[in-house]
Amino acid sequence: MLETSARLLRLLSLLQTPRDWSGADLAERLGVGVRTVRRDVDKLRALGYPVHATPGVSGYRLGAGANLPPLLLDDEEAIAVAIGLRTAATGTVAGIEESSVRALAKLEQVLPRGCGTG
Repeated sequence: MLETSARLLRLLSLLQTPRDWSGADLAERLGVGVRTVRRDVDKLRALGYPVHATPGVSGYRLGAGANLPPLLLDDEEAIAVAIGLRTAATGTVAGIEESSVRALAKLEQVLPRGCGTG
């Protein structure tokens, strides 16, 4: 089950990039067959992720939806987001101070040790 869950998260991460993916490309990246990719896409859809499919070369992409998918950031990206939120929380961007503080608190809870932003 863990292997499947990890693969679904990896698939979701790939689909978050702004491009279309063929089933064969996804299968190669995930180390599985095209049928497994189709089953995994169906699982993501059942979880509420709007995965769109176009027959032919274009393939799969993640559409806009009501729920935000998990945001998968590397350490440097997470630090950059935290710095931006800290800046916004100081009032430099009017009207989003409170939401910036809330988002920053959530992000700082999951930042790796030693990746503090201030």
